[in-house]
Amino acid sequence: MAMGFFGLALFLFLTFDFDQGSPSSASAASSSSSQNVQVTYGTVLKLMHEKTKFRLHSHEVPYGSGSGQQSVTGFPNVDDSNSYWIVRPPPDTSAKQGDTIPDGAIIRLQHMRTRKWLHSHLHASPISGNLEVSCFGGESESDTGDYWRLLIEGSGKTWKQDQRIRLQHIDTGGYLHSHDKKYARIAGGQQEVCGVREKRADNVWLAAEGVYLPITESK
Repeated sequence: MAMGFFGLALFLFLTFDFDQGSPSSASAASSSSSQNVQVTYGTVLKLMHEKTKFRLHSHEVPYGSGSGQQSVTGFPNVDDSNSYWIVRPPPDTSAKQGDTIPDGAIIRLQHMRTRKWLHSHLHASPISGNLEVSCFGGESESDTGDYWRLLIEGSGKTWKQDQRIRLQHIDTGGYLHSHDKKYARIAGGQQEVCGVREKRADNVWLAAEGVYLPITESK
């Protein structure tokens, strides 16, 4: 696990532009040090589904129905690198790397391995027939189907690790959702991730393992 965090920190160093506030280091947060750790733009993290403990996951496997875009699932194991996501702001905002993320903010999640964006639309999800959630686009290709509103459960004002949140899709109004309905073949043992338009216990998530960038100090 320590090597995984080291690799992520190296990835951050080689990939991201640190001129925007020049944070000095990234912290590999664990369950023992997660209290009050802020999620900032540029953080690389795993999202854990509260009820089933599966991690939000993607891989270069397209859906066999619906949009045919890259599939998104819930993954049972903690240590798979295909479950890492980079937290990004929309391109038309003043938010920058290292900024904290307030309740109600619109964010994007970029899949670290494939560089595609967490996306949703009106196609039906493969198992339950809810709103399909996929990965779409790339570094220079993103649209409003990649926009999600952060909704913090409870009294928190900014997003922190291990805090209960919901993500509501801007275009469809669907909440990022998962449940114990599992795929039998291509993604055997992985569970469906979809969007539903009602608040349910199954659409609560928590920021879990990852490399959390420090807050950028204003100059």
